[in-house]
Amino acid sequence: MAAGVPPDALGRRVSCGTDYGTVRYVGSVSRTAGIWLGVEWDDPQRGKHDGSYEGTQYFKCRHPRGGSFIRPNKANFGVDFLTAVKDRYGLNDKQDVQYGAGNTVVFGTKTVEFIGMDSVAEQQRQVQLNKLVDISVRECAVSHAGQEEEIGRTCANMRHINLSKNLISSWETVIAIASQVQSLQTLNVSENRMRFPSTSTFISSAFSNLKILALNQTEITWTEVLLCAQGWPVLEELYLSSNNITVLERPDTVLQTLKLLDLSDNQLLDGDQLHLIAQLPRLEQLILRNTGISSIHFPDAGFGCKTKMFPSLKRLAINDNKISQWSSINELDKLPSLRALQCNNNPFMDTEKNPETLIQLIIAKISQLEVLNNCEILPAERRGAELDYRKIFGKDWLEAGGHWNPEKNKPSEEFLAAHPRYPALCLKYGAPEEGELKGQQPLTLKNQLLTLTIKCPEKPEQKPVEKKLPESMTIQKVKGLLYRLLKIPGSELKLSYESSKLEGKEVELDNDLKPLQFYSIESGDCVLVRW
Repeated sequence: MAAGVPPDALGRRVSCGTDYGTVRYVGSVSRTAGIWLGVEWDDPQRGKHDGSYEGTQYFKCRHPRGGSFIRPNKANFGVDFLTAVKDRYGLNDKQDVQYGAGNTVVFGTKTVEFIGMDSVAEQQRQVQLNKLVDISVRECAVSHAGQEEEIGRTCANMRHINLSKNLISSWETVIAIASQVQSLQTLNVSENRMRFPSTSTFISSAFSNLKILALNQTEITWTEVLLCAQGWPVLEELYLSSNNITVLERPDTVLQTLKLLDLSDNQLLDGDQLHLIAQLPRLEQLILRNTGISSIHFPDAGFGCKTKMFPSLKRLAINDNKISQWSSINELDKLPSLRALQCNNNPFMDTEKNPETLIQLIIAKISQLEVLNNCEILPAERRGAELDYRKIFGKDWLEAGGHWNPEKNKPSEEFLAAHPRYPALCLKYGAPEEGELKGQQPLTLKNQLLTLTIKCPEKPEQKPVEKKLPESMTIQKVKGLLYRLLKIPGSELKLSYESSKLEGKEVELDNDLKPLQFYSIESGDCVLVRW
């Protein structure tokens, strides 16, 4: 092998300036002198060809212009882990400038020589390295572990290591580093395109305490994940974004302690792939952003029932996908533990132009949701959303065979498929009656607006306010308006009204579901607000 070229150069990761690649060929090239490295670049824009030169194929590339030849002296094959740590934290020999040249210290114009200064400096470096708990050597060209056991002797207290975007070529190198760190809890080896075991091998104890592992952009497959996971007995968080994972398999005996799984930016074959990981018993958070899924379905549970899949799942992210049908949102109500959902940038959201109505529909369809797109859902907001949903689809419910009388209430399967929560909302708030639904009229006509005076009799400092309200507006919505207008909690309000036709008499507005017109309120009347 030529000078400067490691004996194991083939398959090694290298960098050249800011570009990263993998060595696919070492040797001569026709009609040129000396040794060349054939490199397949991570960024095809850096390449020139597919590994062939003047009709001879020297190596193969995935991209037709992803490869090129470089001289060995242009390639950086990297450094060992400890060298990178010392460089990053200023603890190597070159940076001990406080001791001047050799074993001397300069005081003014005098140079004083200290015997044994090298060993003192080394001891101080050892002490400082042993204090390091959280280490980051991101982009430090780490390619190998270095001398055996040296990491364990030097950095005994490490718990968290960031090894992302280095020159690590194989999972064996990661094991060689991690096996020397007894209490390793967090490891990030993202952005290292490396080789993983393809068959079941010796299970290392290197990761026996590992809780968090990031393998983003490493080109790992799900099959390789399951093979390696045999050595992750207590892993709780696994990040696998941007790995071209398309097909999943059941993790029957591994990943049983997992609480968070990030599969974002992997184009999954279809939504049914999720069924294969649905039995992970402790999984609380699943990130599926930009995975190409177009539907979600839990076939083991019917309308209004809970699925046995994902029993512990509390937080789900399905934003930036291709979900176009509301039926997938209905399905999410089957998840027994779901509390938080992110679902922005899906086609189904384009079916409703009003963003507030869109949010209300999602809230009403998923009964246990507490956080939607990172916004907390307040109890009053849920109540309002569910009441509106019940009213908006009340006419459809009646036409589909729904009835306020339980003996006559037989809505069609089609209606229940589209609105599986509707029966539960009827139980919660009462079934809508025909008279209530007939009150739904356009709100823009001036003769339907009531001019009312709003007074707070127990708060004289609050000046009366005049408002125009639709006569079909429910008491619940009036309270919501007053909550914003008067800056008080809507749930605590007690409303009544006075009318010139009812001298000295107050009428309580005591049913949140009824519209203003139910109480025969007219323009000029006064609404009294107490809390």
